[in-house]
Amino acid sequence: MLTLPPVLTHAVAAGFVRGLKQVVLSQSAEVVADASALQQFDSSALAVLLECRRQALAAGKAFSVQGAPARLRELASLYGVAALIPSTATAIA
Repeated sequence: MLTLPPVLTHAVAAGFVRGLKQVVLSQSAEVVADASALQQFDSSALAVLLECRRQALAAGKAFSVQGAPARLRELASLYGVAALIPSTATAIA
C-alpha cells in the first residue's frame, strides 16, 4: 500500500513522486493508494495519483484509491479524471 502524506500540494508533490516507482514495483498485483491521511492538498494530489496509476498499469498491476476525502473526489470529477482513480471497492485493472 502506498500511503499519501497529510500535505500533498504543488510544493511537495515532485518530491513525493521521486520515490513512487520503487513503491509501485514493490507491491504485489494491485497498488492501493491510501488517501485517508490527506488534509491539505490541491490538484497536484490528482497528478500524483495519476502518475501512480500510470506506473502501476505499466507494471501490469491494478490500481485503486482508498479513503479519498470527498473534496479530492470532487476535484477528480471537476477535472474529468474520476474514472481513472477508482476507489478500492470499484477498482479496475
